Amino acid sequence: MPIRTRANEAGIFDPAELALLARVFEQLRLDNQSPDARDAIASRIIANYMAGIRDETELLSLSRQPLGR
Repeated sequence: MPIRTRANEAGIFDPAELALLARVFEQLRLDNQSPDARDAIASRIIANYMAGIRDETELLSLSRQPLGR
């Protein structure tokens, strides 16, 4: 799963944090997406989380947008 790979690359997360990241990822990914697109989604989720976004709804909403916006 790309989110777990990206999370491991980004740093250490506890099981509750990984569960949150995985839930958000599952809501944003599409079955027909390329691996690169899934990696980009995972990166956005983790970047937003590391920027301090901890609310699941807000994390989901912000992670739909490209980074830098």
